Amino acid sequence: MAVTTDMIRELRDETGAGVLDCKRALEETGGDIAAATELLRRQGLAAAAKKTERVASDGRIEPYVHPGNRLAALVEVNCETDFVARTEEFIALTHELAMQVAAAKPRWVSRDDVPAEVLEAEKASYIEEMAGQNKPPQVMERIIEGKLGKFYAENCLLEQEYIRDSEQTIQDLITAAIAKLGENVVVRRFCRFQIGAED
Repeated sequence: MAVTTDMIRELRDETGAGVLDCKRALEETGGDIAAATELLRRQGLAAAAKKTERVASDGRIEPYVHPGNRLAALVEVNCETDFVARTEEFIALTHELAMQVAAAKPRWVSRDDVPAEVLEAEKASYIEEMAGQNKPPQVMERIIEGKLGKFYAENCLLEQEYIRDSEQTIQDLITAAIAKLGENVVVRRFCRFQIGAED
């Protein structure tokens, strides 16, 4: 199938990839836009992985205040340049992240931020739950790992399901942004305020 400019335009609108990349992806997939989109997404994710080592020292602090002014969130998201920090895509990403913090109540950015004593307390509670079940140690270890995975998915922002798309995690959302923006993007920190809520 011959690749037309309309096909390239459609793929470009959908993915944000360059014209030549869109043309090459359409040629490789025989003009199948869905397959070309997936191909570009995989290539973008590979490119995004390379960018995560770069220093992200610019960015923006994004507020979100829920209607009624009883719930708010602030999130600091960093990128490499002030140029990208001012783009619509980056601003939209930071707004989505602030809304995620307000809605999903994460406690930490990533699993690396979870204090060791909190992890130990979680593991101890899981072991206590399974007391008397006479499971082999390796089985108990796998169960604890599974429960910890669920704990991270509930409490660590990067591992939470995206509130607008449960098929995606926040890390997936950020990785896609890295691929599209061409710069490393890092969530540095956040805070959440709710009337009457304990810290």
